[in-house]
Amino acid sequence: MARLVLVPLDRPEVAPLAITTRLRNQLVYFMSPRDTPGLPPLGEDDFWFAADDVAKWVDEGVFYLVSPLDTDNMTEVELSEEQESFLAWLHSREVRHVRLEER
Repeated sequence: MARLVLVPLDRPEVAPLAITTRLRNQLVYFMSPRDTPGLPPLGEDDFWFAADDVAKWVDEGVFYLVSPLDTDNMTEVELSEEQESFLAWLHSREVRHVRLEER
């Protein structure tokens, strides 16, 4: 059975990070929008994570979601253990650009 890994494109010396399908579906909570000025071209399975945002989430232990039913208010969500480990991996290794692969 194939496993999902995040391969650092901007830090090739860093070992890939294995992730669950659940976290794969949550990457959109943390990624920078693809049209953010200054980002390199991103492939279909590429993700970019802004260093300042990652540092903030690691420090605070929470992130914020906007409900499609109530766009005026945001909900504070505590990081799960897996999300926290993922963000700590990005932060401590200074990884910004990753590609999702099955191995």
